[in-house]
Amino acid sequence: MRTRRLALLLQYAGTAYHGWQRQRHGPTIQATLEAAVGKLQPDFQGAAIAAGRTDAGVHAAGQVVHVDVTSPIPDHRWPKALNGCLPPDIRVLAARAVSSQWHACFSACWRRYRYVLYNNPVPNLFLRTTSWHRYNATLNEQRMATALQSLLGHHDLRAFQRTGSSRRHARTTVQAVNVQRRGDVVTVDVQCSGFLYGMMRLLVGQLVAVGDGRLPVPVFEQRWRLGKREEVQEAAPPQGLCFIGVGYEPALFPVPVSWPWAVLG
Repeated sequence: MRTRRLALLLQYAGTAYHGWQRQRHGPTIQATLEAAVGKLQPDFQGAAIAAGRTDAGVHAAGQVVHVDVTSPIPDHRWPKALNGCLPPDIRVLAARAVSSQWHACFSACWRRYRYVLYNNPVPNLFLRTTSWHRYNATLNEQRMATALQSLLGHHDLRAFQRTGSSRRHARTTVQAVNVQRRGDVVTVDVQCSGFLYGMMRLLVGQLVAVGDGRLPVPVFEQRWRLGKREEVQEAAPPQGLCFIGVGYEPALFPVPVSWPWAVLG
């Protein structure tokens, strides 16, 4: 059978998984998806390649993955077929045939993450696995937005890179940022050409310190401009982070920008 490449649009709740990338110990999104493809095509030996490799406990509203398949299943039937083989916390929303030269990761123009903060003294049970509960101080989202705006442009962001990265440098282009409050929910959006290892969680940890008054905006900016990784100590927990979407030229799938508002109502 002829091999063809499919691009898949995925959503997943990362709570029960040890991240995207296949590992020896513990369930991962990649291994679970590959097993589902294998049920539909028993001779499948390939790999599912993602636009972004999310960490343990991190969610995705618009992850894009490519797989090479030979199954005669029509392209438009792959989402329903895969969803019948996947657990309910991983859903395939759409599938499209793409060129064999197209790559979910390397063909991407940008990636977007959103971090969700629940800012109320009283916990919300229904946001427990999708937000970071900040209850001891009211966050000043204007200060957070001012600090975040300083990152726009092409910079060395080693201050927000965890150890263990395989990247040869820490430069990336921050294309768009936004901090927004709706009631007790504060969201932090960052769109980059590419994200450093652990970047979003380290960044949000610093922004929360800005928002609750522990860290002045000028000190925040000085830390990242001077690459003071040793002064960036607190990383935000994984459950508040969501891979919102990824962009290609030409556009491939719509980006689900409504997260988490569609869930919260």
